[in-house]
Amino acid sequence: MEHETLIRLGVFLGLFCLFAGAEALIPRRSRCVPRGRRWTTNLSITVLNSILLRGLAVWMPLLAVGAALDASAQGWGVFNHLALPAWVEFTCAILILDFGIWAQHLITHKIPVLWRLHRVHHADRDMDVTTAVRFHPVEIGLSMILKIGLVYLLGPAAIAVVLFEIILNGTALFNHSNLRLPPGFDRMLRVVLVTPDMHRVHHSVHRHEHDSNYGFALSIWDRIFRTYIAQPADGHDDMVVGLQWQDHRPSQLGWSLKLPFKRH
Repeated sequence: MEHETLIRLGVFLGLFCLFAGAEALIPRRSRCVPRGRRWTTNLSITVLNSILLRGLAVWMPLLAVGAALDASAQGWGVFNHLALPAWVEFTCAILILDFGIWAQHLITHKIPVLWRLHRVHHADRDMDVTTAVRFHPVEIGLSMILKIGLVYLLGPAAIAVVLFEIILNGTALFNHSNLRLPPGFDRMLRVVLVTPDMHRVHHSVHRHEHDSNYGFALSIWDRIFRTYIAQPADGHDDMVVGLQWQDHRPSQLGWSLKLPFKRH
């Protein structure tokens, strides 16, 4: 789609600045590691992931949006064989794609080789907007391949895929942000969306807590599949974020990239 990349990048940068500014004004927790060191590492990982996806776009020209266009042209996918009203198809596509991301996230915690990759994300000792983009490049590549497969299976409209990507990126930035929300507003919002306090539970060092609250956008999947935990046992101010055995090293780029291949 024309200008799709620029639109997504513009929305991402705008939301990144919005949530980064908001969490600086009303932070939820004190930082363990200086922001500059962490941000340099986390944003460097983001740059590497962007380069990887550009490379995949050369080797595999049909990324998620392109796959939707190709599926439509070839008549592939469930939605291309159903005469559904546009708004029904659109809504179903967003819901199914979001569930797919939820299920993929759960799987990365259950399969040891995938957890070794995903723990790069969990190794961050603080949570803020940059944590939302701290994923190992190999995990990002595998995630894109799975997303492309799901898009071909569904055959959604390309605009639905674009909107889903924007929603996913925006909600990930939001729920990873170190943002203090009024308790009443948080309770109301998390009926539908994953809030920062809800997702922070998922980044706890305690195994039973980081094996919960897998949602990135919608909170309903964790409630339906009983993986929802409302609050951390130690409270948000005293809980420890990260991995039990780690120290200051997650703020180092080289260590973070080599983490999946280390024994722990």
